[in-house]
Amino acid sequence: METITKTEVLIVGAGPTGLSLAAQLMRYGIDFVIFDKKEGVTDLSKALVVHARTLEIYDQLDLARKAILSGSIVQKGALMHDAKISAHLDFSDFGGRLSPFPFLLVFEQSKNEHLLYEHLQQNGKDVQWQTEMNSFTQDANGVKAVLKAANGDTQTIEAQYLVGCDGASSLTRHLLNVEFEGSTYPRLFYVADVDMEWKTDEHMFSAALGQDAFVLIVPMQGEKHWRLIGNMPEHDYNNQVSSEVSYDEVENKVKQLVRRPLDITNVRWFSTYKVHTRHAEKFKYGRCFLAGDAAHVHTPAGGQGMNTGIQDVYNLAWKIAFILKGYAKDSLLESYNEERLANAKHLLHTTDQFFNVAAGEQWYFRFIRNNILPSVASFVSQFGAAKEFIFPMVSQIGLNYHDSSLSRHEGDHDFEVKAGDRMPYFLVNGANVYDQLRAPKFHLLIFSDGQQDYQGLKLELEKEYGDLIDFNVIPLYPRVIEIFGKNQTFKVLLRPDNYIGFISKEISLKDLKAYFRAVA
Repeated sequence: METITKTEVLIVGAGPTGLSLAAQLMRYGIDFVIFDKKEGVTDLSKALVVHARTLEIYDQLDLARKAILSGSIVQKGALMHDAKISAHLDFSDFGGRLSPFPFLLVFEQSKNEHLLYEHLQQNGKDVQWQTEMNSFTQDANGVKAVLKAANGDTQTIEAQYLVGCDGASSLTRHLLNVEFEGSTYPRLFYVADVDMEWKTDEHMFSAALGQDAFVLIVPMQGEKHWRLIGNMPEHDYNNQVSSEVSYDEVENKVKQLVRRPLDITNVRWFSTYKVHTRHAEKFKYGRCFLAGDAAHVHTPAGGQGMNTGIQDVYNLAWKIAFILKGYAKDSLLESYNEERLANAKHLLHTTDQFFNVAAGEQWYFRFIRNNILPSVASFVSQFGAAKEFIFPMVSQIGLNYHDSSLSRHEGDHDFEVKAGDRMPYFLVNGANVYDQLRAPKFHLLIFSDGQQDYQGLKLELEKEYGDLIDFNVIPLYPRVIEIFGKNQTFKVLLRPDNYIGFISKEISLKDLKAYFRAVA
């Protein structure tokens, strides 16, 4: 039996990226259909870390605290060489004053999927599980996809847009005939979730580094529950040994590197894998988009993958919503490809560099790993200024869209913060500034010296832009002056994803009107 369903957005894939897109579209009141060939959300831990920027996004959905309560905050770390600790690392208050979530949270993929899926169900939506896409076509008016359920029933979905969130082997990307350019590391890696007797702080990770191998031991929630990540040089592709690896070989390699008492009592999950670094040529093809692993894959350095996919769709959702609501022109969607492709290319480059330091086999990477890395790591973890330098890169709060067509720099030359930056975090009357920025719309912020009440400006804004923009007046607190480098009244226009559109000392709507004529 075949049915026809009309919707606004068709989401292919219900992993963290697809479920996050669904959650964001609900904020804007956009209808969608989401499906996946799986039977349900994964029970495998897979991706491990949730970073501060993702928690800021989750906080808009009232999900951040639930994630933190179900996860484990990493507070300490240790680098090990030759069975000795070569550096102690301190990640407590890692982000200092930079985010309401200044830490690394171990909150694995399965828990992210369950959290997001429950959020969808609580809001009256669901996923079509055990459903695959047979084909799709698109034209100037929309997208038409044919889906097939496990029982053989087919349905046609007619949507305005289609978003492929269907992973590294993306059928969406294949049907769009998009190249996935990049390379594969000639090394074999493993991941295992285990129950283990291991005498160390339950909130501390350890990294044991050898000449040609490493193992990362990360605490997970639950007593004696650990994640092992490492490589097996004996099975690299340039060797003649079979690529098949038994768990016993992995355990032996871990013990060989650590050389300290440990007893693995249970293996919850174990897998070997290749590391790829690839990205699609574009992320937008007509009315179809790629996001998450369907658009880009990279090394696991820094735990960036799942977080990047969630941020892809956070960027995309508001743009689709504003077009469907008639607030913006179709050209706004070009900025998704512009902003997120540039970010993916940068991410592939930086994660490759970090990964080579940890696992590169060349002599110079070994030298850095054994002689330089311990000193640098200790320095970074001991000094607040060093932490605040590293944290934005790891946590993704430092990601910016300075070069985006949506970032107007005419008025930001005298400011420390620029158009395209994420809105900095600070407190307003002791409360998180982001609490005032939860509404799914643009935000006009006046940072005031207290000489005016701006009621006239507020009324003019409401008359001109209705529900499109909200209005906030924030005092020029000392922390605001420190962050922005300006002690006189100024205004900031924030996009719905809380990135800065422009900054101006001109307290009128003239430049705001010009901005919307240009970009929306």
